[in-house]
Amino acid sequence: MSVLRLEALNKSFGALAVTRNVDFEMADGELHAVIGPNGAGKTTLINLISGLLPADSGRIVFAGRDVTALPVPERAKLGMARFFQITSILPGFSVLENVALAVQARSGSSFRFLGEAAAERALNDEAMAALDEIGLTTRAPRIAGHLSYGEKRALELTMALAMQPKLLLLDEPMSGFGRDETDQMIGVLSKLKGRFPILLVEHDMTAVFALADRISVLLYGEILTTGAPDDVRNDPKVKQAYLGDELE
Repeated sequence: MSVLRLEALNKSFGALAVTRNVDFEMADGELHAVIGPNGAGKTTLINLISGLLPADSGRIVFAGRDVTALPVPERAKLGMARFFQITSILPGFSVLENVALAVQARSGSSFRFLGEAAAERALNDEAMAALDEIGLTTRAPRIAGHLSYGEKRALELTMALAMQPKLLLLDEPMSGFGRDETDQMIGVLSKLKGRFPILLVEHDMTAVFALADRISVLLYGEILTTGAPDDVRNDPKVKQAYLGDELE
């Protein structure tokens, strides 16, 4: 069953066509990676899917519903959770409070009650369960702004997990990581894989080939090819697009 379908999706900035008639389909439960060289249009594509950018034409169908015209909050209510390329935590709040607020947001509560979120036992219990799953339980009382960079990224993933997503959009989750941190994140995502569909935009090819069920290669805003990891790795067109080095 398809959880996400893009139909002839287009986006231009002035005379520059960034997304060109993209047709794309993602199955329920799969981890689908989107790769491509810098400037290929990967971030624009994920921004279109999440609603941060409006499409010029085409359709975005999520869980059987046309969401092309829906704003970000409405897509989130339907179960779309976005992990950003840059950190988006509340640095003055504790780790637990950040995750509790994500739980609160899923329930539709107003953010006017930010100061009260951590006092709610039900929110805290659910937040702690998410932290335990990602391996951040011991960091729960710490101020989020005092975490290491890698821990902040893990916290963001925990917040996305707390949203109980029907689709998780990951925009370069390994960005800025060293090898050890990347390996840790691969381990975390491996545990989450299969629980819900994950769309992964990532430059780290070790992570992509370790995790992906299928891979789509984006080039100049168009899908060059989609296939199983081994098929993509050995595709001459893909090797040419990456100058032969990225996929070795």
